Amino acid sequence: MDSLWINAPAKINLGLDVIRRREDGYHEVKMIMQSIRLFDRLTLAKSKTPGINLTTNLGFLPVNEDNLVYKSARLLMDEFNIDTGVSIQLDKRIPVAAGMAGGSTDAASCLLAMNRLFDLKLSDRQLMERGVTLGADIPYCIMKGTALSEGIGEILSPLPDAPDCYVLIAKPGFHVSTKFVYTNLKLGEQTVHPDIDHMINCIRKNDLQDLCDSMANILETVTIPEHPEIADIKKTMLEQGALGALMSGSGPTVFGIFDDLNKAKAAKEKCRKLPYRCFVFVTDFYR
Repeated sequence: MDSLWINAPAKINLGLDVIRRREDGYHEVKMIMQSIRLFDRLTLAKSKTPGINLTTNLGFLPVNEDNLVYKSARLLMDEFNIDTGVSIQLDKRIPVAAGMAGGSTDAASCLLAMNRLFDLKLSDRQLMERGVTLGADIPYCIMKGTALSEGIGEILSPLPDAPDCYVLIAKPGFHVSTKFVYTNLKLGEQTVHPDIDHMINCIRKNDLQDLCDSMANILETVTIPEHPEIADIKKTMLEQGALGALMSGSGPTVFGIFDDLNKAKAAKEKCRKLPYRCFVFVTDFYR
């Protein structure tokens, strides 16, 4: 095999809780992760020119060691002494800095593709062990689907498929600093934490309405006061028939869950007309 392509799915958080801030500065989390059918695409080809040649359709993205795709390719090339060159074309469709793990899923897909292209015979588990050295979300992005994520995000437990539904994505035209959100998150005795265990039970029972009623993201307590536009997008989705709406990750992306495709499409048009320059997209869960 001399070349291949691979899709890299985005993720949303159906539930996100932060348990505590650890002594090492990292935050201990408990999250329900869900892949969706919104993809970046990587095309890899062996090259006679040594090294890694990374190109992308977005001119502002780095194409050197500041890019997680480059780092993931370099990690395997160094470990397995691969002296054949590789060219990687990254076609971005997932919004950048959106709380949808775009960089992590690209890195995960690069690891999977390099494993196949160079016949390294690594298991997914072995790739996950390598991926976590580059980013806490990368192991999940190798696993995909519906999963419980704990620790700093590296402890993963597969869950049954979440109930079928339609998902409206709305990413407003501003960025949110993940570092700012976690730094300003206040945890104490009065903190109301999302009931992640109840959400897991809803998934196991295939109860979409109860799942949507219980969706929660503790990071909204920081991000929404800074960016009330997020609350407005959620309100718009709910007014248009969403069973639930939530911010994904540290933001600013908002998603709405619908049981009716026409309602999801109507809500998409309403969100498009909001004065926040939203990228909007209707999709469903990636299994």
